[in-house]
Amino acid sequence: MTLTEQIKTKALELGFSKVGIAKAEMLNVEGDHLKDWLGRGYHASMQWMEKNVERRMDPRNIVPNAQSVISVAINYFTPTEHKPKLDEGKISRYAWGDDYHIHVTKRIETLAECIKQLVPGSENRYYVDTGPMMDKVWASRAGLGWQGKHTNLITKEFGSWVFLGEIITTEKLDYDTPMEDFCGTCTACIDACPTDAIREPYIVDSNRCISYLTIEHRGEIATELGKNFDQWIYGCDICQDVCPWNKFQQQTGHNEFLPRSENINPSLKNLVTISQDEFSKRFKDSPIKRTKCQGIIRNAKIILDNVEH
Repeated sequence: MTLTEQIKTKALELGFSKVGIAKAEMLNVEGDHLKDWLGRGYHASMQWMEKNVERRMDPRNIVPNAQSVISVAINYFTPTEHKPKLDEGKISRYAWGDDYHIHVTKRIETLAECIKQLVPGSENRYYVDTGPMMDKVWASRAGLGWQGKHTNLITKEFGSWVFLGEIITTEKLDYDTPMEDFCGTCTACIDACPTDAIREPYIVDSNRCISYLTIEHRGEIATELGKNFDQWIYGCDICQDVCPWNKFQQQTGHNEFLPRSENINPSLKNLVTISQDEFSKRFKDSPIKRTKCQGIIRNAKIILDNVEH
């Protein structure tokens, strides 16, 4: 069994749904797209996106002499549906259960350690949505799927319901072939976005994106945008829910991603009065900590105001 085969076999044993490998090289086209996106201000208040652009464009600026980028994906889909009452909110599927950073990082760390054991002289660095890596670009290059017009990675087997991670390694491995874009003429995600955040195919303006506004944005939210939140208080799945490729979704085999009952249709009235202590206890080891207590209160108030008016 080759080193590449050993790594891929181990990745699947660790519970990853897909694994692929791309050559570690400069992302010329994708890097130009990133610079253009930043130039338009579509990253909103996410100032960290402006930093380390050169590292984002070339993994060899992160790991000198890097030869390969190993991309992994793990399916998190659960078949529970969003059916909130008027006084309830909606939370993105990815945040229904435990924080994916915790569980995906554990697995990818183990995979990196295995590579080190197989090749003691190798240097390996891993990321799970935490460093200067263009996760979806590398997943596309590694043949895991393609970036849809909503910019999420779409796989044929699991739709877009996947978490991603990468390992940059100094080992030269066997590279996979990038997957063709199968979006075709479909514009379902663009047509369905209630805030017109997908300004054109493959370009999302974070300033208008419900997911960004309910999670990353601090401070007030423009009334005209809040009116279109459609009861989302943390994240948004609209562009994924309407994607035809997500009819191929499969239920995850990882219990840590199953929904906590209180997260499926949370009471807005409970959330607008939640204390910091209650917030910390309720959302322990949950991605929802990202928006902070004041953020979830703000979001819940927006939806309640929409209902009452």
